[in-house]
Amino acid sequence: MSDSEPDAPQSPEERRDRVMQIVLERGTISAREIADVFGVSVMTAHRDLDALARTGVVRRFHGGVSAQPGASFGANITFRERSRLTEKAEIAALAATFVEPGMSVLIEDSTTAFAVAEALVGIAPLTVITNFPRVVEVFADLDEIELLVLGGTYSRSHDAYLGLACIDALESVHADIHFSSTSGITANRAYQPDPTVVLLMRAMVAAAERSVLVLDHTKIGRTAVHSVGPLTMFDDVITDSGADPEKVRALREQHPNVQLSGENR
Repeated sequence: MSDSEPDAPQSPEERRDRVMQIVLERGTISAREIADVFGVSVMTAHRDLDALARTGVVRRFHGGVSAQPGASFGANITFRERSRLTEKAEIAALAATFVEPGMSVLIEDSTTAFAVAEALVGIAPLTVITNFPRVVEVFADLDEIELLVLGGTYSRSHDAYLGLACIDALESVHADIHFSSTSGITANRAYQPDPTVVLLMRAMVAAAERSVLVLDHTKIGRTAVHSVGPLTMFDDVITDSGADPEKVRALREQHPNVQLSGENR
């Protein structure tokens, strides 16, 4: 597991976040592996596993945990909001350069798109359209920001409004630009595990003049059960500087508008 060794000593929360990331990437991890990689006791490793199992993203087995079916791409909001923070900040900084005062901006409920919302603070006036209460909180007290909230069926695991009512609401709006994320992409297609999210993403793309897919480099080359559609349904794809050059090259052969944070545009 040399590729999963921690970069520096970590707090219990940081260690558990890293263990969770390993599980989502590999599918399983044992208490002994945690002890060896992070330099903690097996007893401490078991406490970590018990804490992770309570999130519902992993399930316990004797000596370790494995990802729940679909968890590799459907981790709940509590975990997702704490993962890949550096990468999301890089992506958001680049995405914010696509937005100009006066635009209408559609932001969906991924934590990467939420990072974009935070990066837009200071750009005004804007009309912000979203199904994500956390995005509303970012802009609620800001002058010159008009907020349109898409209603629907509330999902606790997403902390967002989804479903038919949300999709119907999208038919009455139009955005200059749309930011969303997905669970995985190949050179040809984008993927999600949840069919409800797939339908919503398609409706958001249809409601926007320009659609931008934002996702960290670990999602490149991954798939899930459902195809959102061809990668070219998004006008631009933004990922972070940690992306493998060969994977980026393969993506650009099919989609020339793949952007890397930190790269000259």
